[in-house]
Amino acid sequence: MDLNADFNTRAIVHSNQIEWVPSPMPGVDRRMLDRIGGEVARATSIVRYAAGSHFSEHTHTGGEEFIVLDGVFQDEHGDYPAGTYVRNPPTTAHTPRSDQGCTIFVKLWQFDMGDRNQFRLTMDDALGAPVDGVATAQLHRDARETVTYSALDSNATLTNTDAGGIEVLILEGGVQDSDEVLEKGAWLRLPEGAPLSLTATDGGAKLWMKTGHLPHAKPPVAGDNS
Repeated sequence: MDLNADFNTRAIVHSNQIEWVPSPMPGVDRRMLDRIGGEVARATSIVRYAAGSHFSEHTHTGGEEFIVLDGVFQDEHGDYPAGTYVRNPPTTAHTPRSDQGCTIFVKLWQFDMGDRNQFRLTMDDALGAPVDGVATAQLHRDARETVTYSALDSNATLTNTDAGGIEVLILEGGVQDSDEVLEKGAWLRLPEGAPLSLTATDGGAKLWMKTGHLPHAKPPVAGDNS
């Protein structure tokens, strides 16, 4: 499957407006944002776990990055409540589940294959002091990409001109992007050279952003059954 697989064009998905697609595991459904590959894929998705559902044990050959959007995600390493950011690099393994149900934003097969930096953090705890109405936390940075989390006050504007493409997920509230309002759940990807300018609507907004990563995008090369 190829979905939003042309990284030289602007892509946008209002994820709350698309249907859930069942995964191979009962009770686990997905809204696909971009994808290259079949069940083993370079993928960006919203994944919903029904209460009591689980995924079978697997190794993330190409790495896994996720944010818990609501509920509590769980595995044998602990509980991950809403607002938790997690990086499970290549070679890590787990058996994910959710006793009460949860929704996560997850990216697969998008790591440097030599990355072994595994961690979790609470995004709100990492926020710095606001500047011109925008507070930002750097969640991760390496030679390939920069990952941030930002909280915008009402009518505050966030801009970015980083090289290598820009990707954004709206976590709370809404933002104005040119002539379009992006509300909670909206996902935007801009190609190399396209600047970002988002202005928060009344009530403010929170968003996740990754930059610099698109030149490294490629299909998976080995088995990852997640």
